[in-house]
Amino acid sequence: MRWICCALVLMLTSWVVLSMQGSRPRADVTFASADVFTMDPQRMSYMQDLRVARSLFEGLCARDNQRGVAVPGVARSWECSSDGTQWTFHLRPDARWSNGDQVTSRDFRSAWRRLLLPDTAADYTELLFCVQGAREFFAWRADALKEYAQSDTHDAHSAQALWERTLAAFDAMVGIHAPDDETLVVTLKNPVPYWLDLCGFPTLAPIHERSLARWTRINEATGMVRADAGWTKPGVLVTNGPMKLVEWRYKRGMRLEPNERYVGTNPPLASSVDIVPIEDANTAVLAYESGSIDWISDLTAEYRADLAEASRRWRENHQTEFDLRIAAGATIDEALAALPAPDPARGERRDVHVLSAFGTDFWSFNCRAILSNGRANPFADARVRRAFAQAVDKRAVTQSVTRLNEPVATTLVPVGSIPGYSSPKGLPFDIEKARRELADAGWKDRDGDGIIENAAGEPFPPVDMLYMTGNPRVKNIAIALAAMWRDALGVQCELRAKDGKFAKEDLRQGNFMIARGGWYGDYADPTTFLDLSRTGNGNNDRAFTNERFDALLAQAERELDSSTRMNLLAEAERLLVEEEMPILPLCQYVTLYMYDPAQLRGITRHPRLDQQLAHLRRVSPSALPRTEAEPPQ
Repeated sequence: MRWICCALVLMLTSWVVLSMQGSRPRADVTFASADVFTMDPQRMSYMQDLRVARSLFEGLCARDNQRGVAVPGVARSWECSSDGTQWTFHLRPDARWSNGDQVTSRDFRSAWRRLLLPDTAADYTELLFCVQGAREFFAWRADALKEYAQSDTHDAHSAQALWERTLAAFDAMVGIHAPDDETLVVTLKNPVPYWLDLCGFPTLAPIHERSLARWTRINEATGMVRADAGWTKPGVLVTNGPMKLVEWRYKRGMRLEPNERYVGTNPPLASSVDIVPIEDANTAVLAYESGSIDWISDLTAEYRADLAEASRRWRENHQTEFDLRIAAGATIDEALAALPAPDPARGERRDVHVLSAFGTDFWSFNCRAILSNGRANPFADARVRRAFAQAVDKRAVTQSVTRLNEPVATTLVPVGSIPGYSSPKGLPFDIEKARRELADAGWKDRDGDGIIENAAGEPFPPVDMLYMTGNPRVKNIAIALAAMWRDALGVQCELRAKDGKFAKEDLRQGNFMIARGGWYGDYADPTTFLDLSRTGNGNNDRAFTNERFDALLAQAERELDSSTRMNLLAEAERLLVEEEMPILPLCQYVTLYMYDPAQLRGITRHPRLDQQLAHLRRVSPSALPRTEAEPPQ
């Protein structure tokens, strides 16, 4: 009876996945992922969106996802001035859009201008503030829109006139020029050590301006330029990467197929790739076990630690042979595929992979003075934030809750991840100090009833803890944190889980007190983490602002000496994680993938985890080494 029930569950799971795929034939590779929010490059910020974009779009540079370094993309070559501020990129003359048009320098210039418009409301606008005049142009446009909104004339003529003035201002102010179709010249304010890395980031990808223009309108009431999301739909979206978007249905998934016009250095290896959003973590595992999907890109089932242990046990049982194959030049996946098959009777499996990631799991404190419900926000006080941070036993979380023993984090930048950068210490777990911090902020039990109150006798408000649905790990951590804060500080927490799309909007609107967050570094520099707390940054959902912190980042931007620059950034991080604490670092990310290396290849294990979907490919059984053969010498 138990076997029959399991079989029925597997059949149902397979039916769910296949129903998501509709009547299409099964893709060459199918994987489960969080649902994609947007395919508009300039408006992206979530990892699942960026992952798809890396195969649909190609920037000036691409990224070698095995080594994590920038390599030529649309730009076949480039040179930099002796002072490190002027970059000249030479584009491939044969680079083509999926509709056959040439990819030109103007496509990049238009995309970058769009990223710099306040109208776009992009999270990553500040990536281009290192370009000469970019920050000033953004401010100019914001002031011009405000002036327009306050004017008495709101019509098509005046809105168009404002747009034409904006185009002229961009030409005059911003150091991005396209002297011809195959040359792009960029002038930076100061040398940027990670500039080429940025040039491969998806939000700096080009756009096919003519196709976007058909979906773009100027709002007469506001003067803002708005693009309808229809330009990113299948059959409409024009891309220049190795893959093209064939189908995309909200909560039903998307399909990518090779872009026959692509002539770059990353040709697709799979004939088709399906991305299937499966919200329930257990359903995703069942879909994998039934063969409906080939890869789970974020294994979050509650029993994932047990699955990881089974894979660790199998590899440990064959460690000598594994080491010999690695020494002979095999990749990790090649070596794993060549080992004897796992023995289920011994509790073994080879398809769960625990990968260190260039990312930090954290919780955000809302730093606004007033909450969205109009009440005063206790977390506007840094002492309260430090109290909550020091009341968390992070080691207990990683050992007993996640059970993956992730490296505990007291900083945002993963320790040791960036050469030349020395991390600050951060705050330790210290309940007594946490209680003193809370008391210093005016919150204490004044009448001995076990309830902490402020000077006016008002109890500490219930703490609204926001997190996204679909990940049992996050829910379990939220429960554990709430218990720690209750026991150590005497405060009550109310957990609030929301669908990703709606949780994202609550974050933007500041509708939370504490919210689950996390960040994977976008480029190899501390600023990829520190910029999250810069005043006005599009990813600063906490609305944190600190003049000294902003000044340190600004000083680091101007600093030419690498060592001095890193010291300035370390001091900026120290201010964040030891004094201000807008973000509570919890642990360094480890990401769990589920795939069989004997069947699927092309997944990188580099900590950046910049997966190229175009690189995914199935492995023919005949291509695998015989497991009974002697390891290569």
